[in-house]
Amino acid sequence: MRVEQAHIDADTPAMHEFPVEEVGPITLSGRLQSFRYAARGVRLMLRSQHNAWLHAVASCGVLIVGGLCCLSAQEWCWIVLAIMSVWTAEALNTALECLADVASPEFHPLVGRAKDVAAGGVLISACGSIVIGLLVIGPHLLHVLAGLL
Repeated sequence: MRVEQAHIDADTPAMHEFPVEEVGPITLSGRLQSFRYAARGVRLMLRSQHNAWLHAVASCGVLIVGGLCCLSAQEWCWIVLAIMSVWTAEALNTALECLADVASPEFHPLVGRAKDVAAGGVLISACGSIVIGLLVIGPHLLHVLAGLL
């Protein structure tokens, strides 16, 4: 299926119909409010997405095992990056799903495909994080298991 896209020239009146808001000065209260909005978004994701709870349990488990394995700073960087990538993918997937539901409350096959692709992005991130976890923590666990045998 081919989707046609309208080309809008930078000089066409349609581009000038959107009002441009002036950006005020950067204030501490404004920055604090931004953090409150972001924290609310994380809470909403945790309340509405079952997979976010799975990611939370997995993240806590990896952090505990990593602490018990006394990971180096470099190893922690990889673990934190892996955890962060999954949470970021889940947050973007959740945001896309919310927007898609508003844009098309009734089922639409293209919206379904977009949601599937976004969920696939989370899966790719999670699989990559598992590989990173095995590469970083795996040798430590093998060393512990070898000592027990």
